[in-house]
Amino acid sequence: MKTLPISRYRFFQKLQPLSLLKKITSKSVTGCLEVFSTSGAWSIYVQEGKLIYACYSEKMFEPLYRNLQRLTQKNSTLPRGINEQLQSIFERGVENQAIPNPDYLAICWLVNEQYISSMQAAMLIEQLALEFLDSFLQIEEGSYEFIHETFLDDLPKFCHLNLRLLVEKCQAGIKVSPEQFWQYSQQSSAGVRVATEQFWPDNEPKTRPKIEVQLPPIGNKPPTPSKYQRFYSQPKDKKHYTIFCVDDSPLVLNTIKGFLDEQIFSVFGVTDSVKALMEIFHTKPDMIFLDVTMPNLDGYEICSLLRKQPYFKNTPVIMVTEKASLIDKAKAKLVRASACLTKPLNQSDLLKTVFQHMI
Repeated sequence: MKTLPISRYRFFQKLQPLSLLKKITSKSVTGCLEVFSTSGAWSIYVQEGKLIYACYSEKMFEPLYRNLQRLTQKNSTLPRGINEQLQSIFERGVENQAIPNPDYLAICWLVNEQYISSMQAAMLIEQLALEFLDSFLQIEEGSYEFIHETFLDDLPKFCHLNLRLLVEKCQAGIKVSPEQFWQYSQQSSAGVRVATEQFWPDNEPKTRPKIEVQLPPIGNKPPTPSKYQRFYSQPKDKKHYTIFCVDDSPLVLNTIKGFLDEQIFSVFGVTDSVKALMEIFHTKPDMIFLDVTMPNLDGYEICSLLRKQPYFKNTPVIMVTEKASLIDKAKAKLVRASACLTKPLNQSDLLKTVFQHMI
């Protein structure tokens, strides 16, 4: 059970959940509404006023497991032990990593592993949102805040749901059946209508929009040729750059140095992560590469320490990892790393990353 910080209780007030939802439906609103009560915390993620995910802190994985268990009966691509597999990776696997919403990471993983399609992920998220609203609309007292930059910013988005219509469906008791889930096509299924006056009594159009599904690739997306041309153009404002690399493998350090033109870049490499921190403070490089797995201080710890220093607040920090899994990317985002590269490094990806973050 997650404990609510005692400071939250000082600001508890009477809440009207519908009014809070109305505040985040504007097209100009993107971020996360967090609502706190004595029983837990509710998080509602929106992009341009549309819901992309919602979860309750005290029941983060339970609804996901329940719905997947129900859906495995209709889908042969979902193995019987999928819940246990997700539990091993995303509950026990991230237990002490302070990663918010590992349940959303689990959905991303299901799509990435092709257990479900992106459209089915959208239906799953809609069902979870309906269950979420059942409890959210019962809140009477608490506090709330809105966060503009969120954990989901750089993760795939599977749907953009109309909050008003979700509330209507919740109030009407409409659920997503397993048959609907597996027959879900490119067109939004027709929904049961209820009076919109139950939600927002205004003059907005009362037609149901189609669900918009956007699925950017989880891996590194190769840029178009025009982007490559832009990436590889030499910087105009600065003729020489300093790059600092920290990796316990001299081979990796030499590889990075060999890939970069010495007329444009001065590359410094250190294998001792503790000594590296002091060297970075002294050198003040333009870009830093950090191996994520090192003794004493790993790359995440070094990046976190650097970000606490005003001088390195905006310095590009690139994490180098053996496998850029969803968890690796999430941990990199938490310490505010600029990007991730996967070993073995190749010159194309390295140069693209360098020029993308250097200019």
